[in-house]
Amino acid sequence: MPRKILVTSALPYANGSIHLGHLVEYIQTDIWVRFQKMRGNTCHYVCADDTHGTPIMLRAEKEGVTPEQLIARVWLEHFDDFRAFHVAFDNYGSTNSGETRDFAEGIYRTLKASDLIAVRSIEQYYDPLKHMFLPDRFIKGECPKCGAKDQYGDNCEVCGAAYAPTDLKHPYSAVSGAVPELRQSNHHFFRLSSPTCQQFLREWTRSGSLQPEASNKMQEWLGAEGENKLTDWDISRDAPYFGFEIPDAPGKYFYVWLDAPVGYMGSFKQLCKNRGIAFDDYWKQGSDAELYHFIGKDILYFHALFWPAMLQHAGFRTPTKLFAHGFLTVNGEKMSKSRGTFITASSYIEHVKNTEYLRYYYAAKLNGSMEDLDLNLDDFVARVNSDLIGKYINIASRSAGFISKRFEGKLADHALLAKCASTSGLAGKLVEDFPNKNLLEVLQDSAEQIAEMYEARDYSRATRTVGTLLDLINAYVDATKPWELAKDPSNVQWLQGVCSVALQAFRIITIYLKPVLPQLAKDIQAFLNVGELHWQDALTLLPDGHAINAYQHLMTRLDPKCIEAMVEANKQSLQLAPPPTSQQRHAEHQQHVVAPAAEIGDATLPLKKASMIAPIAETISIDEFNKVDLRVARILMAEHVEGAEKLLKLTLDIGEAQPRTVFAGIKSVYDPEKLKGRMTVMVANLAPRKMKFGLSEGMVLAASGEAPGLFILSPDAGAQPGMRIK
Repeated sequence: MPRKILVTSALPYANGSIHLGHLVEYIQTDIWVRFQKMRGNTCHYVCADDTHGTPIMLRAEKEGVTPEQLIARVWLEHFDDFRAFHVAFDNYGSTNSGETRDFAEGIYRTLKASDLIAVRSIEQYYDPLKHMFLPDRFIKGECPKCGAKDQYGDNCEVCGAAYAPTDLKHPYSAVSGAVPELRQSNHHFFRLSSPTCQQFLREWTRSGSLQPEASNKMQEWLGAEGENKLTDWDISRDAPYFGFEIPDAPGKYFYVWLDAPVGYMGSFKQLCKNRGIAFDDYWKQGSDAELYHFIGKDILYFHALFWPAMLQHAGFRTPTKLFAHGFLTVNGEKMSKSRGTFITASSYIEHVKNTEYLRYYYAAKLNGSMEDLDLNLDDFVARVNSDLIGKYINIASRSAGFISKRFEGKLADHALLAKCASTSGLAGKLVEDFPNKNLLEVLQDSAEQIAEMYEARDYSRATRTVGTLLDLINAYVDATKPWELAKDPSNVQWLQGVCSVALQAFRIITIYLKPVLPQLAKDIQAFLNVGELHWQDALTLLPDGHAINAYQHLMTRLDPKCIEAMVEANKQSLQLAPPPTSQQRHAEHQQHVVAPAAEIGDATLPLKKASMIAPIAETISIDEFNKVDLRVARILMAEHVEGAEKLLKLTLDIGEAQPRTVFAGIKSVYDPEKLKGRMTVMVANLAPRKMKFGLSEGMVLAASGEAPGLFILSPDAGAQPGMRIK
């Protein structure tokens, strides 16, 4: 019977971009989900942006937008990155949703009714300038152990010591720089220290729901039997805070880590509404469905202790399994901004383009354990070119041409296949390992073994096993030499047979690699003229005389220069000089006032010819200039306009209640994706203009000359939407 499975990945925080470290988890999960669906199981994969908390609130304030506007923009960025890497969520939501709010409030009320919520006063640092209580990470000072300056309020990055914020010497607010004050505030706690939670967690963490190394770690945190090491969990935060207000507790908000895992339920509820799925079939206690969470080992504490305890005592089922993975290193070291190895998904897409290269490399490294994974960039290039191009794609490229040109694209019948697939009489490794065996049967016999490896998330063994099969196929092609057979007309039947064997084998391997390489598999399906490939299809062959389409290049070699450019680009973007002080800006301005025109700006540019600069317009008065209301604007959205050759549609925030729509003739020089979030300048009091494509409510400013090029203007750092240019 098909299994009923719900799968989640940890929610990415809406305060930054997706990077290659994040993608380890989402690629790992996506491969497993795709495999389950290929096996015929009912498998749903949901995720969401984690959108609440102080960092979101402060970043939105800094950018001059509302938190809702910020998380909407980041959601689009995250979704686009995941889609580019073929991570196929069945629903990708947001924790800032009505569904998540309802579940968070419901769980809280049930826990409260069960006497598992306590309220008590705590003392914590308060920023008197920002009028807010400060999370530990927003308090800095000198480490109480080693004296290192500018350390966070929970641990020292120099000596590694852990401590309370109140232990810091000379503390200051990382938000305003003010000296924080200790104040009292009532907070809400989930009583993890209660006997019922302690007993449940001791049993659950030993139930087989965790990997052995994770289970051992939980026992350390729980302590020995009879020892109560778990303390109550603070689940509330004080206003101002971006999140859900706690029921019947004005000014108190759920801590982001309470509603983040609840976001799994909220996102799945949205999927249930869209597809008519019964929510309780997957989440109620006693459910026969399987529930799996893929997470990083750094958040085990929340997922293996807090989360199952909340679910159990609120009337919901607990996860079937938690699958934790390790961290990503690059070239054997932590991802580094200074070395250019802290690489975002968008940077990879821009420079390398083919995202399935990375999917394959991660699969070749992942083994289902909590071990760290290393992305060695030289090995990455070598493995892609050797395994994917040299061993895999070349099977089709070496065989398909003969079938198309000599046999009208038709494969040999099964009787001829059986004769040609026999290894009898062939030399080398193939006959040594499989004497008198049929090559296609050898490949088919591996289906269940490889399936077990995917099920266990041991993708590295699966890809190694597939690699061994690829070696056998290539040994077969080398031994039968179709290029030699093609020279002798008497071998025409044998030529069709051996090339058909190679392409039938190529199809079987494609099935085994489809969870890892979904887009390539789709392209191969089109080339082989077949429908959607399922796992059980590996046990059958294409029918007698099946016609394939003409072969076209399926994948190209990875150029090492792409990797070099990506690393260099990240170095450059991360090594920009800090913003100048007011004194530096003043000195720079004085230099530019007296400098010759040729020295102003980028010294690497050639001298401009006088003819390239338009004459200065007629003189106007200051009153005439003041009639033009120029405002700083943030580009919230930029998109193509259907049917327009030159226009992009821009959605601009200039500090008003509703964003403005402006149609700008910059399509030829700007990628709309690169404009999102950028600051620019617009004419705000220009009369609206009714256009074919809609109403344009202003005009963005851009520079141009006689030479090709169009350059929209950007204000200096610190300018906020709505500020007037004067």
